[in-house]
Amino acid sequence: MAQKTGTEEIAIEVAKLFPVQGKWTEKDYFSLPETNRIVELSEGRLIITPSPTEQHQRISGKIYFLLYDYLTRTNLGEVRYAPLDVRLLPGTIRQPDIVYMSNEHKDRISSKYWGVPDLAMEILSESTEIEDRTNKLYEYEKAGVMEYWLADPAKQTIEVFALERGTYVLLGKWGIGEVARSRLLTGFEIAVDAILRT
Repeated sequence: MAQKTGTEEIAIEVAKLFPVQGKWTEKDYFSLPETNRIVELSEGRLIITPSPTEQHQRISGKIYFLLYDYLTRTNLGEVRYAPLDVRLLPGTIRQPDIVYMSNEHKDRISSKYWGVPDLAMEILSESTEIEDRTNKLYEYEKAGVMEYWLADPAKQTIEVFALERGTYVLLGKWGIGEVARSRLLTGFEIAVDAILRT
């Protein structure tokens, strides 16, 4: 049996200071040191995703700029981008790529985290697609996020889901040459080419 190095022993001791997966609480989560990594909490599990790629950041920046410009003109609310803690439900904290909060719900914004936003957007990647299309979709739906956007660089599509009677329905799936539109934000639209064409 190989003997552990000093570094390995220290790492094991540090790991013992934290809860095991499935046992993390909000208190544990908010006790973590600040980091520029995307760290989320769901069902007592810490979820740490790889750092975003250059492509992801380029797409995220373009979408953020378009939404920021729209909200500057309409004065309907606030937009932010990850990393930002968003508390969807007790024990569920996500970091959507982009989030919008209407002026009507600004009371959901605290200095520590955002409460349930009106709109969340995710840019899919190979490492996050399953989580974004399953667990996150379910959590956003359950929390009452009115609109959920998925930008897929690989397929060059944008999908928009809207909450109807507590369930997401697909408003549309747009590809190259088409324009994705919001139901929640009248007049807000994104030309897929401008965002996703490589």
